[in-house]
Amino acid sequence: MESKMTNRYEDMVRRTTWHWEARYGAFIHFGVYSAIARGEWVQSAEKMDADTYQRYVDEFNPDRFDADEWATLIKQAGMKYAVMTAKHHDGFCLFDSKLTGFNSVKTTGRDYIREYVDALRRHDLKVGIYYSLVDWHHPDYPAYGDRQHPMRDNPAWEDRQHNFSAYLDYMHGQVKELCTNYGKIDLLFFDFSYWEMKGEAWKATELVKMIRALQPDIIINNRLGGDMEADEPEYYAGDYDAPEQCVPTHIVRNKKGQPLPWELNITLNNSWGYTTHDFNHKSTSFVIRNLVECVSKNGNMIVNIGPNGRGEIPKKTKEILLEIGEWLADNGEAIYGCGPADIPTPQWGLLTQKGKTIYAHVFLPTIGHMNMEGMIGKLKSAYVVADGAEVVITPFWNADNLVSKMDSPDDVYLAFGVPVSSTYALPDPRGTVIRINMND
Repeated sequence: MESKMTNRYEDMVRRTTWHWEARYGAFIHFGVYSAIARGEWVQSAEKMDADTYQRYVDEFNPDRFDADEWATLIKQAGMKYAVMTAKHHDGFCLFDSKLTGFNSVKTTGRDYIREYVDALRRHDLKVGIYYSLVDWHHPDYPAYGDRQHPMRDNPAWEDRQHNFSAYLDYMHGQVKELCTNYGKIDLLFFDFSYWEMKGEAWKATELVKMIRALQPDIIINNRLGGDMEADEPEYYAGDYDAPEQCVPTHIVRNKKGQPLPWELNITLNNSWGYTTHDFNHKSTSFVIRNLVECVSKNGNMIVNIGPNGRGEIPKKTKEILLEIGEWLADNGEAIYGCGPADIPTPQWGLLTQKGKTIYAHVFLPTIGHMNMEGMIGKLKSAYVVADGAEVVITPFWNADNLVSKMDSPDDVYLAFGVPVSSTYALPDPRGTVIRINMND
């Protein structure tokens, strides 16, 4: 059993190597709800019946959808991969599914997933597809009494019968279409399990075996309902954890202490699907700091893009992502292919590491120099990554005068200038990165 489990862990590590190196990607929520402009859960939140929602489906016509423009922005933003909604909870498909007429090819004549996949490949980006296990449109998906179905508490639906086995055949069939008709897919993001709707309720083992047969190298998230951290995770437990809107407090590990891949997915404002009144955008500095925190804890981050109903990416979204891309153009070596540092994290910032190189990420100026705990004699040189400027390595600033060394006799200190006791503005207030070369 130990050998089997070890092989499973090693297979997961092998499959997720590119993901680990990429560290930063895009999440794209796009569909009929984008034109309604009140979020991707609007049908459930407003308890719309099928006829009401169909009006929006009939009018959905994203005439300014340009997958190459999207891919260009993603590339310029410094992202290495993207994940796009092929089908969200409303059941509407943005791909050419032969199993339903509730799809964009039927309504607009366009296969948006095909256009997206082809554009990402042209721009040398890894391809991820989101698929909702939930389906509010399919007649055999449970409705009355469900947790979030639009008709969950409509008495007229109480006695309606459904054949969940038929829905599972449909869902498995659509996943097969996505894994068969669009070439190599690098990542599959399932969403989501709840209540008793988890694990084998989805026929998850059968589903994953089918996916692995069609796409041997694909990586799959953990939202089919398994336990990645268990001593013996289920076959369908997933290749990476997918926390949402919350950075884990520590490196994610299994019960054996082995690190597990994970990926934080966050909104850029407070909405996934385009919401016309949501102007609560996160700042560039805030997003950068959270990206660094993810990498420092061995994780990835994907930032949501919510195009509007015409297929345009909002101007504010573009501005923020391009500024992050500008920062990554200067500092990407401290993100891509990096992981946690094997030295203590300082109170004044965060650390990432690649090989023997340590990267110190400073987000706020300190009073005087910055201590590196227990690192006396271990630092060879230090430079600002963006412009190569030397960072001074120094003992405590007034130790020669026998003034208190702040109870840190084993620390060494970094300073952006001389005298080292002065306070200096950060060279880049969004986040200044210092490359630290260690003594052999």
